[in-house]
Amino acid sequence: MKELSMHILDIAMNSIKAEASLVEINIEESIKNNWLKITIKDNGRGMSEEVVNKVANPFYTTRNTRKVGLGIPMLKESCERCNGYLRIFSQPDVGTTISCCFERDNIDRAPLGNMGETIMTIINSAGNCELIYTHDTDAGNFIFSTLEIKKILDGVNINDTNVLIWIKEYINENTNF
Repeated sequence: MKELSMHILDIAMNSIKAEASLVEINIEESIKNNWLKITIKDNGRGMSEEVVNKVANPFYTTRNTRKVGLGIPMLKESCERCNGYLRIFSQPDVGTTISCCFERDNIDRAPLGNMGETIMTIINSAGNCELIYTHDTDAGNFIFSTLEIKKILDGVNINDTNVLIWIKEYINENTNF
């Protein structure tokens, strides 16, 4: 994938399919520490230890529509190519946490991408799943929560086109540190 935001989208969509009611996405960028860390945590169905050990294999998937699962293996390879790592912690009926780290200034690191558009797409597909997005940098931090936005909207549907466009722009404006 050309942008890391597409990996984030892929994992968040897996969380939604796993019936998560909450997905937390945290991005930590540090020029000082030369890292870019991404953590995606959900409270979905979770995975057994056996499945966790298999998901980094591109020839393993739980889908019936194809015989390969490339999302996690591609992300893992991308992390390792940038002197980083990918870790998966999961427990059945508790949820899953996927953490990855990249050497920030590595020439092979893909750009983060358009997080406003990614978050907007996740929200539009989330159904009853809530989302918390945090983005921390050396210069500051940003927190976005669908729970808080829904309070502000006071009954207006968060999936309304105008609201989604506002969310995309709001995130992009506030994460340009």
